[in-house]
Amino acid sequence: MESLYVSEITVLGIGNTILTDEGFGVRVVEYLRENFNFPENVALIDGGTLGVELQHFIIGTQKLLIIDSVDGAVEPGKTFHLHGDEILNHFTQKISAHQLGIQDILTMLDITGKKIPCVELLGAQPYNLDAGVGLTAEMEKLVPIFADKALEILKSWY
Repeated sequence: MESLYVSEITVLGIGNTILTDEGFGVRVVEYLRENFNFPENVALIDGGTLGVELQHFIIGTQKLLIIDSVDGAVEPGKTFHLHGDEILNHFTQKISAHQLGIQDILTMLDITGKKIPCVELLGAQPYNLDAGVGLTAEMEKLVPIFADKALEILKSWY
């Protein structure tokens, strides 16, 4: 299967933007795109809720940063920074369609010999997952903080 867009480094924001804080990863990628310039070898992808279809955008990337709201059954706003296999272990408790896709994609790439050498995930426990197109005020405050964390990771990867 060919990749639609091969970049050395990919930042993937995922989430459902009509379920309030579930859209957090997408909103962070939008913030990064609007406020910063990136080298040609960095792709910013709004993965929305594509699930398994996301493979078309990440096959061949060498470094993948996933940004998402993460249900870790902890207090709202708690942040997560997971690396490699920690991501697969966390998503064994599937709570949404796009998380099912992440686990399946990473596992499939590993099994088919196309494992992404470096994968990290930045996430935050959502405050609210009710229907709504905007983030809660509390989650909105985390967007620039997560953008800064993403920039730190990306700078270490250049």
